[in-house]
Amino acid sequence: MQFLFTLQITHYKQYPPNVSKVYSYFECRHKKGAQFNEVVFFGLQYLLKRYIAGCVVTEEKIQEAKVFYQMHFKQKVFDEEGWRKLLERYDGRLPIRIKAVPEGRIIPRGNVLFTVENTDPDFYWLTNYIETMLVQMWYPITVATISREFKKILAKHLKATSGSLEGLEFKLHDFGYRGVSSQESAALGGAAHLVNFCSTDTVAGLLMAQRYYNCPMAGFSIPAAEHSTIISWGRNREKEAYEYLLDQFPTGPMAVVSDSYDIFKACKHIWGDKLKERVMERSEDSMLVIRPDSGDPTETLLGVIKILEECFTCSVNSVGYKVLPSYLRIIQGDGIDLCSVEKVSWSAENVFFGCGSALLQKINRDTLNCAFKCSYVETNGKGMDVYKQPVTDPSKGSKRGRLSLRRNSDGLIETVERGVGKPEEDMLVTVFENGTILQEYSLDEIRKNVEEDTA
Repeated sequence: MQFLFTLQITHYKQYPPNVSKVYSYFECRHKKGAQFNEVVFFGLQYLLKRYIAGCVVTEEKIQEAKVFYQMHFKQKVFDEEGWRKLLERYDGRLPIRIKAVPEGRIIPRGNVLFTVENTDPDFYWLTNYIETMLVQMWYPITVATISREFKKILAKHLKATSGSLEGLEFKLHDFGYRGVSSQESAALGGAAHLVNFCSTDTVAGLLMAQRYYNCPMAGFSIPAAEHSTIISWGRNREKEAYEYLLDQFPTGPMAVVSDSYDIFKACKHIWGDKLKERVMERSEDSMLVIRPDSGDPTETLLGVIKILEECFTCSVNSVGYKVLPSYLRIIQGDGIDLCSVEKVSWSAENVFFGCGSALLQKINRDTLNCAFKCSYVETNGKGMDVYKQPVTDPSKGSKRGRLSLRRNSDGLIETVERGVGKPEEDMLVTVFENGTILQEYSLDEIRKNVEEDTA
C-alpha cells in the first residue's frame, strides 16, 4: 500500500501539456573538501524487490488512496483515471525502466548511479512519482561507504603492524541494531555493512542479506556478556560472574564486558590474577575477548592493553609490534569512529572494534549529498535536455540530457551527458523494466565487486 502514498501526488497536473517522457537520475553530488570522494553502490535490489516489482497497483489500493488524498488536500487531486489505466493496461505493474551501476561498484562522487524513465508515454508522471522511495537509497549507500572507509583504515594498520591482512573481515563488528530508527533501518544498514565485513550483531541485516541477496549466512558473532548479565551478580561477586561465563562457554571465542565497575582493576586483579590460570587454559580458537565500554576509547584501550601485557606478557611479531597471547584479545566498541580507529598504536592483531551509531545512525542524506533530478523530457515528440542551475548555490546544478557512465581512456570513471555516450561503453545495466527485475546480484558477487574496485 505504501507505493501510492507519496508527496508527488499532484505532479501529473504540473508537467507541460503533451509531455510523453520524463527521464531522471540519481547521484551523490561531488562536494569540494568532502570526507568521502567515492561511494559504494548498494541497496537498490532490496528497494525494487520490496516495493516496486510485480503488481503494486490494485483497485482496492486506488480506492483507498482516493479517499486518503481527498481528506489530506480537501480537494480532488488524486489521478484516479491514470492509476486505473495503469491497472488495466499493465495489470498494476509499473511501466518504467531503471538502469543502474552494478551493486558493489565503487564510483567517484558526482557521477550518475542510476537512471529512471517511463516506457509508456501515458505515464510520464510515474518517473518522478517514485523519487521519494528511490532517494532512500542514500541510506544503504552511505552505510556501505562508511563501512568501507573503516575497512581501508583497518587494513592499513593491520598490514603495517602485523605484515598481513588475515582476519580483516572480522575487525569491525556492527553494534548498531538498537541505535537505529526502525527495524527496516537495522536491516538495510546492517546488510550494507556486510558488503565489507562478516562481523555483526545486527540480525536484521543478516535476514535481509538472506532474503534479498541470496546469502544464507552473511555474518557471524560470538557469545558476549552485557552489563545486565554481569551486574545481576552484584558488585562483590564480579569475579564469580566472570568465572561462571568461563564455565558456560569453555570452547569457542567469548566476549566479556568488564567495565561495570573498574575496567583497570578487573583486568589486573580478576582476569590477570584470580582467573589468570583459567584464561591461560583457553586457546586461539577459544579466546577470551575483554570489552571496555566507557571512557576515552584510545586512553582506555591503551590502559587495558598495558595491564594485560604486564599480567600475561606479549610476544613481538614479524614486523616488530607487540601481540598479546593468542588466547586473549580486546574489543573496543564504545565511542568508535573513523578518527579513533586511526589512533591505536599497538599491533592491530590485538584489537577488534565495534561500532553502532557512527556506522548506522549518525548520517543523513547530506552526508553524501544524494539527489534525484530530471535531466531530459520529450514534449510533442521532441526531446529536450533540462537541468537546474541555482544562482545561489552552483553546487546544486544538475546534469543535462540522457546519461551514461563509462571508464575513459585514462581509466577514470566519468558521466557522459546530453545523450552522446556510446551504448557499448555504458556501465549502467538495465535492472528493472515494466514491473520485472531483470538483473539480480548475490551478496557474494557484490563483495567481489567491492574487492575488485578497492584493489
